[in-house]
Amino acid sequence: MKIAVASQNKKSITEHTGHCLKFWIYETKDGEIISKNLLELSPKQSFHDSSEDEPHPLDDVQILISGGMGKGLVRRLERKRIEAIITKETDLDKAVNAYFDGSLITEEPECNEHEHQHQHKHQHHH
Repeated sequence: MKIAVASQNKKSITEHTGHCLKFWIYETKDGEIISKNLLELSPKQSFHDSSEDEPHPLDDVQILISGGMGKGLVRRLERKRIEAIITKETDLDKAVNAYFDGSLITEEPECNEHEHQHQHKHQHHH
């Protein structure tokens, strides 16, 4: 299984997955990490600037772990059969290991469809 982890600073899990250009790719087998390699995308390959209809370097991963992403990106990944996982955990290896042992705490996708820097207030009703 291949797991991609968004890490713009190459040290920790980062938010804004749509603009992220650096992903750690974990090759795993039977819940164990076999290898970990850095994938660096060009700006045109970011999810924000690339077409979902075109092949993407992350198409062959099964899971993408991130600190945050919008619902549109979650749907785009689901269409490619990639499970989107959002977490507040920032430690790369801890997040992958926690995913395997079932202890990774996950978050919901961000409410805004398109991630831009702006302020808004809203309430969630459950």
